[in-house]
Amino acid sequence: MKQKIDITNSEKEKLFVEKRLNKENLRWARWRLECYSKGIPDISKENSNLILQYLKDMEMGLNVSVLNSKGARSPRRLNDLKDKMIIFSKKFEQMYSVKDLSKLEEKHVFNLFYGMQQGDLKTKAGVNYKSIDTFVKSFKAFWHWYMKVSKKGGKEIPDITFDLDTREDKPKWVYLTEEQVKKLCENAKFDYRVLITFLFDTGIRAPTELMNVKVSDLYNDCRELNISEEISKTFGRRIKLMLCPNLLKDYIEKKELKKEDYLFQIRPYVVNQYLRRISENLFGDKESPAGQKYSELTMYDFRHISCCYWLPRYKSESALKFRFGWKKSDKIHYYSEMLGMRDTIREDDLLIDITKTEIEKRLNKTENEKEMLQERVDHLEKQMKKILELTNKVESFRIINLRSD
Repeated sequence: MKQKIDITNSEKEKLFVEKRLNKENLRWARWRLECYSKGIPDISKENSNLILQYLKDMEMGLNVSVLNSKGARSPRRLNDLKDKMIIFSKKFEQMYSVKDLSKLEEKHVFNLFYGMQQGDLKTKAGVNYKSIDTFVKSFKAFWHWYMKVSKKGGKEIPDITFDLDTREDKPKWVYLTEEQVKKLCENAKFDYRVLITFLFDTGIRAPTELMNVKVSDLYNDCRELNISEEISKTFGRRIKLMLCPNLLKDYIEKKELKKEDYLFQIRPYVVNQYLRRISENLFGDKESPAGQKYSELTMYDFRHISCCYWLPRYKSESALKFRFGWKKSDKIHYYSEMLGMRDTIREDDLLIDITKTEIEKRLNKTENEKEMLQERVDHLEKQMKKILELTNKVESFRIINLRSD
């Protein structure tokens, strides 16, 4: 159930909220408290007012486009929306000196996303943007909201996002085999070894789900993990841990973590830097089989790697989807691209259903005949036992008669 956050300026209320919310909720609550009253820093006043109006509506589920799902947006979704809207605001101002998003033209929007796709525009870290389709969908959602709000005010706004491509990009990611993951762990510091093994075992979304996991979410002596509804992108789930329980127990003991402590108190940027450095040292700067260079390994790549590991081991597709928090089967191919799969067909798989049925009938017949024979043997044994008892009685009677004579 999504949590409605109502923050006041009271310090007492603020401290109470901080204690009861997870990190995504807390991040939104803090930002909301600061920016709803003072405005969004480092962008124009016009864009700040427009974005805040948009976020307030999304928080309540108001003026949502008919093309999008209804209802209030979760703090996790609101964080994502405000991050992307701030990026858009800054990019359009830098590129075209447009300080009001409502004044954008179609060419501005298309040039922005084309620059992202081609790698001409970089992130703060100086790397290419990934999953451009998610940026496109977020901007389309904003623009459709603006169109709806404007229409209510009696003004028709053209849809400058109509021709934007929202198809998912084929993902490039770092693929590691099971042996390479082991090698990575062997050469990593203890804390990172635990983190890598946990990511590989669970396939958890990182950093979003990962950073909200608490020690209290571990059950059955660290053999099970509960990923709650509040921190999951899709649905809550309780999964078995098969590779990392012993490491986790040592880690918790060494760190002296309490029940309500977050399991991994990390900074994603720092972790990804470490992963890139150690991966490049071990495997070089060449491309992995999934298209991304080993030197660009991130925490999120382990969701792909974990999927490749568990795919041939799970007997049921629905069970695999449950572990990873997926609702649709196409995510399995999206995340694995079938890397690491092996041919597991056996000779008995070649038997057609009719042949199998005939064999099963013969086996059942043999079993029935065996049972009948066993019953006969049991009957004969009982008869032999009775004959033996009678023979013993007759012999005893004969001996008694001989003695009396």
